[in-house]
Amino acid sequence: MNKKYDILQIMARLPHRYPFLLIDRIVSLVPGKKVTAIKNVTINEPFFTGHFPDEPIMPGVLIVEAMAQAGGVLASESMPEENRKAMTFYFTAIDHVRFRKQVVPGDQLVLEIELLRIRSTAAKMAGTAKVDGVLVAEAKMMAAIGTKK
Repeated sequence: MNKKYDILQIMARLPHRYPFLLIDRIVSLVPGKKVTAIKNVTINEPFFTGHFPDEPIMPGVLIVEAMAQAGGVLASESMPEENRKAMTFYFTAIDHVRFRKQVVPGDQLVLEIELLRIRSTAAKMAGTAKVDGVLVAEAKMMAAIGTKK
């Protein structure tokens, strides 16, 4: 099944809020398999005031965080529905991270995340971030699955 989500549906699945919610839309989600998400990068992002004022570049750690957030939605949708409301996902590891190109205001990040493995307590994913079809970052990520307090 291929699902799409707007920002309100994303917010219902992630605890993140402005200025740290880093995905704007899910354009495709196949539970247990993969997700494609969008992050529209604008000059209004709060991190651009300090990174860097004369040459605004999206921090690489935030690109990886955007991939992790997309992966969080994928992992959530891959779990049994009755468990979702009580679950939260904690970013626990990143491996094989590579930054290939700078991301600047006006770019649209296309985040593609594949679920490699999921258990009741952890998920492992591989992700890429692209701008105009060009790879800008890639990583393997792990998340612990816990319960909300």
